[in-house]
Amino acid sequence: MKKINFILSLIAFVFVLSSCKKDSSTNNPKYSYAVRMTDSPGPYKAVYIDLQAVELTGSGGKTIILNTIPGIYNLVDLANGKDTLIAFADLKDATVQQIRLILGPNNSVVVGNDTYPLSTPSAEQSGLKLQVHQTLQAGILYQVLLDFDANKSIVEEGNGKYKLKPVIRTIETAISGALIGVITPTGVLAAVTATSSTGLTYSSNVTTNGSFMIMGLPAETYSVTVTPVSPLNAVVKTGIVVTTGNVTNVGIIAL
Repeated sequence: MKKINFILSLIAFVFVLSSCKKDSSTNNPKYSYAVRMTDSPGPYKAVYIDLQAVELTGSGGKTIILNTIPGIYNLVDLANGKDTLIAFADLKDATVQQIRLILGPNNSVVVGNDTYPLSTPSAEQSGLKLQVHQTLQAGILYQVLLDFDANKSIVEEGNGKYKLKPVIRTIETAISGALIGVITPTGVLAAVTATSSTGLTYSSNVTTNGSFMIMGLPAETYSVTVTPVSPLNAVVKTGIVVTTGNVTNVGIIAL
């Protein structure tokens, strides 16, 4: 009997610990952000870009370096609908005003069978600055696609010299949604699961004030199940529609 009581106490402690963590994340929301890169087709065999870092500017001019995947990227490989992830982060600031690409010196272009260096003096000194002006919502995964136009971005200066003068279009999208809600009575330990019409499940825990949020949900119709600790019974709400870029409020769920 003592062993059973100990196990139940341990389970309750884990629920409380998880709920405390959820409270912390609710009070300090984070905004998931990703930057991808693609290219419009051009007349070159290869265009190599030496990406060193990606920086964001938020509210008040604050800057942050994203988790960047540095390397030399061939833009020609990213044409005709292909793209690649170059940077990502969970942001503390809901405002994104500017994206800055910081390039290294190893940029080049292949014309015919010859390879020529691409000079990028402005990019090396101050970076390629792109204005975006986004306001983010917690629980939504945001993505910005940087569409290079290789044909317009490369300027032939003569004598075998080429200069990179980037022409980049930014495509800003939200690629997921989220669910929020509240259970009553508050203070009850419970798990919340969202199940899509295709059978995929996403879970979270209820916070100590009774609220919950399930983030990163594809646009779908879900059933939401709240499973409290015994002796309370599980409650299910069906037909919950989640749309991309929005937070769906399922309201108050009474146990």
